[in-house]
Order: sequence, then C-alpha cells, then structure tokens
Amino acid sequence: MADMKVVYSKKATPPVGPYSQAIQAGPHIFVSGQIPADAEGKLTEGSIADKTKACCEGVKNILEEAGSSIAKVVKTTVFITTMDNFAEMNSVYEQYFTHKPARSCVAVKELPKGVPVEIECIALS
Repeated sequence: MADMKVVYSKKATPPVGPYSQAIQAGPHIFVSGQIPADAEGKLTEGSIADKTKACCEGVKNILEEAGSSIAKVVKTTVFITTMDNFAEMNSVYEQYFTHKPARSCVAVKELPKGVPVEIECIALS
C-alpha cells in the first residue's frame, strides 16, 4: 500500500469539517474542495469571478505546499450552485488551468457556508 501523507498549507482555507486539505498518496495528490475563503476562513466577497479566484488560489497554495503545482493537475471537479455562473467561473478557471485537465462541473443545491462555488482536484506530485 502506498504511503499517505497529510498536506496542510497555512496559505489556504482551513478545513470546515473532519477532513484534510489534501492527501498525498504515492505519486498523487488529492486536494479537498476549496471554498472561496482566506487562510483564516473569512469568506471572500465580490463576484463569482472573485470567488472562483479564491478557490483556485487555495488549490494552488495546497499543491505548492505538497511540492506540486497547478500545471500537474490531471482532474478537477467544480461545484456551483447555479449554471447561470458557469461562464463567469470559466473565465477565471481557464486562467489557472491553462493545460485543460479533465474536469467535471456539477450544479448543486448548496455548498458549505453558503458559498456559490467549490473546486477540488487530483494532481501528480
């Protein structure tokens, strides 16, 4: 069995429940869903673009803590509370994930803390 290591970045949103920001298992890093909040857990205000940027920055900071980068992401999952925000979310998302990893985008009824967007990913070490 591959060794597992907990990854924690002081530059990303602390978990809001009983889970890790990320787990590194063998050559893979599994980043938990990042909501639009700062390292102290204060929710990001502003547009969907601002909130998507905060999620992407959280993912980026966690991957860097693990010794990886956004360029090594192989799959993302984006959760949004309405597809009306799809285009605006994409306008920021594509600035971070320029290599176009595999992705699912799912509209859900609600997300933790009432946020409108959350992003998780799987990356290589």
